[in-house]
Amino acid sequence: MTNSLRPNGPRRAPLPPAERSTETAATPRSAPNQSSGLPSQPAGATAAVAAQPGRARDAFFDNAKYLAIVLVAMGHAWEPLKGQSRVLEAAYMVVYAFHMPAFIIISGYFSRSFDMRPDRLKRLVTGVAVPYVVFEVAYVLFKRWADDDPSLPVSLLDPWFLTWFLCALFIWRLTTPLWKLVRWPLPLAIAVAMLATTSPSIGDDLDLQRALQFLPFFVLGLCMKPEHFQLVRRREVRILSVPVFAAALVVSWWAVPRMNPGWFYHRDSAQELGVPWWVGPVMVLALLGCSLLLTACFFAWVPRRKMWFTALGAGTLYGYLLHGFLVKGGDYWGWFDHKWLHRPLGEIFVTLVAGAAVTLLCTAPVRRVFRFAMEPSMEWAFKRDATELARERAKAPA
Repeated sequence: MTNSLRPNGPRRAPLPPAERSTETAATPRSAPNQSSGLPSQPAGATAAVAAQPGRARDAFFDNAKYLAIVLVAMGHAWEPLKGQSRVLEAAYMVVYAFHMPAFIIISGYFSRSFDMRPDRLKRLVTGVAVPYVVFEVAYVLFKRWADDDPSLPVSLLDPWFLTWFLCALFIWRLTTPLWKLVRWPLPLAIAVAMLATTSPSIGDDLDLQRALQFLPFFVLGLCMKPEHFQLVRRREVRILSVPVFAAALVVSWWAVPRMNPGWFYHRDSAQELGVPWWVGPVMVLALLGCSLLLTACFFAWVPRRKMWFTALGAGTLYGYLLHGFLVKGGDYWGWFDHKWLHRPLGEIFVTLVAGAAVTLLCTAPVRRVFRFAMEPSMEWAFKRDATELARERAKAPA
């Protein structure tokens, strides 16, 4: 991938994206209490019932996560092809405008009950920090072997390729108690993102520029309630979303030769994108509005009922992290160099293959194989919680 991945440059990370059972964005196993997400419910059920903890998973959120991860994989597969197709590049810009914001909003929504309780901190470590370390090292070793680049260093401070999201999610989750404490969390998060675009000195460490610029979407998720999702799932919103998406494609087609797509990656300051500093805050507000509008349209078309792919929503972290090896391998080994792939039928073929591949990587057999890296229990690494021990003693027979 070229613009968003920068495989040979100092910034080596694009998107979308992630998840794990309780602590990651994509697999909330709990209601806002980190149990199991909003439950599935028949038409007409109230939002209050939907918000009750301990209920079954809500098919809407699993469907949204699966569809978003498919768009992530397709966007990465389009990266090597889009330079010769203005239509494909326009579609690429539209997808990049909302697929990560959608993931991050869901991440924030299911982080609302996060606090510094020991069991939640443990899940944050095992579900986010450990996969980050494992895949940061794995991607570097894979590039060393597949791209014949033995000098590439392993650096846990410089997220490479897809691992930026895990790093950002770790930071966002740790700051959740702060956002729940302040009086105006969303305006404050927007101000932080605007200031970040004026600060090229932030550098690449932990991909903080991206974490700060995407922060408003996470904080928005923290502020949302079940009824907010009900608003975009109405029939009239679904109908209005069709012309909105059509207009977005037309505007993107017009903007392809006129706009730097780097704005959609949220990883650079305004100065690094070659514009005056004041353009950064303006673009933050403009893209925030566009992203939220398209995200609402996306949510409007997400099915609410159980579909054949609903169960795959629990495995989107697997699809997210594993599909990167296929995309990078295709880049290293010249899979995208065939001329016929750069024609319309070839682009459609690549799109379908990317969707099928990431779907396979979200399935239960793949999750069983890679659970050691994605969802390790690591009981050996943590002290037993005093409350849990006291509970066990109380249950023990005298």
